[in-house]
Amino acid sequence: MPELLPKIYLRPHIFRNHPAIIAVQSTRLGGYSSAPYQSQNLGLFTKDDPEVVKKNRSEFFHRLGFSEAQTAGSYQVHGDQVLVVEEPGQYEGYDALVTQKEDLLLSVTIADCTPILIYDPQQQVCAAVHAGWRGTVAGILRKTLQTMGQHFAVRPADCYAYIGPCIDECSFEVDADVADHFAQDFKEWEAGKGKFLVDLKQANRSQLLAAGLSSKNIEVSPYSTYTNNDLFFSYRKEKGKTGRMLSVIGRRR
Repeated sequence: MPELLPKIYLRPHIFRNHPAIIAVQSTRLGGYSSAPYQSQNLGLFTKDDPEVVKKNRSEFFHRLGFSEAQTAGSYQVHGDQVLVVEEPGQYEGYDALVTQKEDLLLSVTIADCTPILIYDPQQQVCAAVHAGWRGTVAGILRKTLQTMGQHFAVRPADCYAYIGPCIDECSFEVDADVADHFAQDFKEWEAGKGKFLVDLKQANRSQLLAAGLSSKNIEVSPYSTYTNNDLFFSYRKEKGKTGRMLSVIGRRR
């Protein structure tokens, strides 16, 4: 299980042999926001007090040895667009960020969707991916790895990946209009609820394996944003009135 440091963030084990890599997933704890955003809301696009969010983000990045001026993020649109990042900043319209730059922290914003962090130690390339169900069925992980290969000669077989906390298969209840996009391996019919249950973690893990990653190089978080709502924000469980976590990765000089 990933290391939980004072319940403020998770540190994946998969990158533990790569000390230059900073990779964490924040929790909802350890910040200053009031209900319904309590307490470590790191989302820039909620209705929380912007000054409190700024304070939360400043302290979060400081704990990692970074400043906000060294980070890159995006206003995500639940799509499949991938951006190669050369400079820090806030971008728009991208759900995956890739960089080879040192001292640049990539971030994706999460509240139920699946965060995936990828690192290639051969080419020294990092990626942060936000995979909602739409991005998952659009193959955003495959496209991210293709981008890494095209720009930096990354081979998936050399990569390590972390699939972070998201809504779990027992809680992601959907109708056929969503379920029909997923292969049978990643969904099941729950007759008592009259809904399909979709497993986003395994759907994304399957994409990584199909792209060429070794199973031993993939870590899947056991946590659920929905069922572990005391630790994580859940857009679905909290009916949209909630904060956001960050999943981040970067390489120190």
